[in-house]
Amino acid sequence: MNRLLLPRWRRPLLGAALALALAPAGAAGLWDLAAAARQHDPAAAVAQATAAAGAARSDQARALWRPQVQAQVSAGAMGASSDVRGAAFSAPGMAAPGGVAFSTQSDPGTGARWALTARWPLYSPQRSAQERQLDTAATLADLQAASTRQGLDLLVAQRYLDTVQAGQALAVLQRQQQATERALQEAQDRFRLGDTPVTDVREAQARARALAAQVLDAELQHRQARQALAASTGTDGSEPLDGPVPVEHLPALPPLAQWLEQVETRHPGLRQQQQAVALARAQAAEVGRGSGVALDLVAQASREHLSGSGRYGAASASASQQMLGLQLTVPLGTGGLRPAQERERLALVAQAEAEYQRQRQQVLLQARQGWQQLDAAAVRSAALQAAADASRLRREATELGRQVGDRTTLDVLLAQNDEAAAQLALQQWQARAALLRLKVLALGDALDDAALRAATAPAAALRSAGPAR
Repeated sequence: MNRLLLPRWRRPLLGAALALALAPAGAAGLWDLAAAARQHDPAAAVAQATAAAGAARSDQARALWRPQVQAQVSAGAMGASSDVRGAAFSAPGMAAPGGVAFSTQSDPGTGARWALTARWPLYSPQRSAQERQLDTAATLADLQAASTRQGLDLLVAQRYLDTVQAGQALAVLQRQQQATERALQEAQDRFRLGDTPVTDVREAQARARALAAQVLDAELQHRQARQALAASTGTDGSEPLDGPVPVEHLPALPPLAQWLEQVETRHPGLRQQQQAVALARAQAAEVGRGSGVALDLVAQASREHLSGSGRYGAASASASQQMLGLQLTVPLGTGGLRPAQERERLALVAQAEAEYQRQRQQVLLQARQGWQQLDAAAVRSAALQAAADASRLRREATELGRQVGDRTTLDVLLAQNDEAAAQLALQQWQARAALLRLKVLALGDALDDAALRAATAPAAALRSAGPAR
């Protein structure tokens, strides 16, 4: 069986070598236009911004455990009063009188306060959970950016191969139109000589008109396909395109079990969903039991000053504070808020895990089906090639029979139509198989530059290349 081998295994890629060695000047391969799209298409800017946001989240995670310094300054109109009765004081050499009273008052005057606080987190389960959330979110952003870039490559590949197919269909119809016009001219000449009935002329005219309409429709489809490709790549859409390399000319995939294992571990969507599960678990840990306990190293300095006048005359007050030590925070009750939050987030964890299993099942099924279709691609290509060869021989025999009078013009036109349909079926299958191969490689995160280079090659390279061994 013929299967595709992954480019990263460093085995030779026949298509890439042919494209590089034999590409004519001015021809564009899939990799060329994919590289242009990475500079032009808005999806590339989206991927870049997503990756930058992920890097910022990683920096936030590191900053959570660094010392945090805060300064406060306030100034304005302040007032204060105090009235103490029944106080006592003592001093050396003096009796200790009792019943002493103190009263101070300052009407609104000038007041100012400043404070400088530094806090260094030492232990906090909640902060640890926040750090895991930020790290997971950063990884998730990187995966999303990579998935966006891969989606752009697949979009360009789809539009590229759509353009190639539209061009092939147009070329086949144009060749068929030329052959039909020659048949019409021959039928008219023979009718004038009395060698053929007028029905041959009418049939050839009807076929020529039908083909003219088909050619116009094919030209429109080809022009629209090129416009879509140009919208992603920023090109003018006039460059010639290389054709798809038949999948039987490319190295093969590994055995099915090995390929499914790679898809399960490297599929971009599954890796994103795994990070979504990890993020949900970190969010649940943030509100879990004991997560509110925190131990910080705290350093603080502050000063407050008030000056003014009151009932007892001029008054002023100043106070300074300094502190260096540990601060332990233990939440004693939240009114049931934290337990409810924990139940909610545990349910979200279960939801994320179930979503991962559902997506895993779908992805592995896609990978299995794609592998099986590619495994049978060579057989289908051989059958379509045999059908194209047979239709060509049938057309040649029918034309010979028409010359000796055993076949009619209608027989020739039908044979030409069958040959064109067989050629187009082979070409379009090769384009569909090339796109299928790229999609299957994307499932295993193997859609790299080497795979894009190998997907297309000039016509001369395709004629000279044989199936991969």
